[in-house]
Amino acid sequence: MIAKPLSIHGAWLLQSRVFADDRGTFSEWFKSSLLTEQTGESFVPVQANVSVSNAGVIRGIHYSLAPSGQAKLVTVLRGSIMDVAIDARVGSPTFGKYESAELRAGDGQTMFLRSDMAHAFQALEDNTVVSYLVSSEYSPTHEKEISPMCSMLNVQWSEKLLAVFSEKDQLAPNTAQQAESNLLPIFRN
Repeated sequence: MIAKPLSIHGAWLLQSRVFADDRGTFSEWFKSSLLTEQTGESFVPVQANVSVSNAGVIRGIHYSLAPSGQAKLVTVLRGSIMDVAIDARVGSPTFGKYESAELRAGDGQTMFLRSDMAHAFQALEDNTVVSYLVSSEYSPTHEKEISPMCSMLNVQWSEKLLAVFSEKDQLAPNTAQQAESNLLPIFRN
């Protein structure tokens, strides 16, 4: 596994080797020791999530204000996504910036976000299956969201697809509203 730091401190694109033969493929998409060695971050997953989405579906922008935050390790099992790491951390030098990467099933790529980052993705194909490991259990009182259409963040979603949101994401406040309510994560080095 090779970790490429993204332009936002706290987000990495991981590339695992994919071994292929006449039976199919095999890859190690998570290995704790290598993740820690490559990123300097300790990651202990305590919950595994799987979503199935049709083309255009946007999930996020989500983050956690739990005391330990919620680190995420995201991979695609079927289909493809535009995966987005968003810096909504107060005090961060890259506050309000995002970086995206296309993740495709079988490409060996994974996105790792440390516990203070915000995250979203858009499915690029019907029946896209995304699996993500997280470092803290879902807590409705700590889970927060920002509108995926927030003009300050200006995430460039696919123009080829009709964007589809959950009601929760559609009604989510923008970044400025979350900042005014003191509901954004705090940057830590």
